[in-house]
Amino acid sequence: MRAVVVSEPGGPEVLEVREVADPTPAADEVIIDVAATAVNRADLLQRQGNYPPPKGASSIIGMECSGTVSAVGETVAGWAVGDQACALLAGGGYAEKVAVPVGQLMAIPSGVSLVDAAALPEVTCTVWSMVFGPEAGRLQPGERFLVHGGSSGIGTMAIQIAHGRGAQVFTTAGTPRKIAFCRELGADVAINYRDDEFEDVIRAETGGGGIDVILDNMGASYLSRNLESLAVGGRLIVLGLQGGVKGELNLGTLLAKRGTVHAAGLRGRPAQMKAAIVAETQNAVWPMIESGAVRPIIDRVLTLDDAPEAHRLVDSSEHIGKVLMRVR
Repeated sequence: MRAVVVSEPGGPEVLEVREVADPTPAADEVIIDVAATAVNRADLLQRQGNYPPPKGASSIIGMECSGTVSAVGETVAGWAVGDQACALLAGGGYAEKVAVPVGQLMAIPSGVSLVDAAALPEVTCTVWSMVFGPEAGRLQPGERFLVHGGSSGIGTMAIQIAHGRGAQVFTTAGTPRKIAFCRELGADVAINYRDDEFEDVIRAETGGGGIDVILDNMGASYLSRNLESLAVGGRLIVLGLQGGVKGELNLGTLLAKRGTVHAAGLRGRPAQMKAAIVAETQNAVWPMIESGAVRPIIDRVLTLDDAPEAHRLVDSSEHIGKVLMRVR
């Protein structure tokens, strides 16, 4: 099969399409003939040698895909050859075939094409588990929610789901075009971080009350500012480190606000935990997609041969939503 291989850690130019061996399914896995995959920021880190796959996962980049089941393991139930699905992966998505634990398969929501469905698994599972899950955000209707990077894949999905579930949605983005798009998706307050200090806007908009749940992709550079923006009892969920890995935390402020700082990740979780998240996400989010309240936001669809261009585009942050690569 054809797959994108990293010749050595480096820039987008190290991504090469080569022939590699086809995967074979374990007893609890299926083989997906991949129709499309998506580019995530974690893929860029893996290409650079900074984010190795979990033990036992494919070394091929790619954390989600859509396609058609072409083989099933001997203990698999509920899925058959010819079924269409999208899937949450620990790796292997940039290829014509991938082995997937059966618990990480997701049905294609009605009204979503097979290719477009590749935009769903990572963002929906991440947002649902981190923003609404009982161990992290626990966002409730009527609460205030802030997502940084509102025009990203995670951001566009988080805005839609939070808005659809009755939260007051705040977001940050870096251009007027992205600000306008976030508002169209349901953001009540969209802040251009190049023009305004987001904590000042939040203080003014909430009368000093602050934000109940913050989903942050920046890490160190936003840590103190996020803490300042939290409401009493607020929850800060850190899922990215684009602004650095080491920051200073004022524990006095955290104690005064009875706040929580939660570091969240999805890729390295055990398969059983991922299966539970996948099931919860389908139950909660798929009806919203099928009703039209939530939709995948796709900037463009490239091909597997365009992997270097796709990585450059995501690295530039010029896109809105997801960048997909058609495989078949």
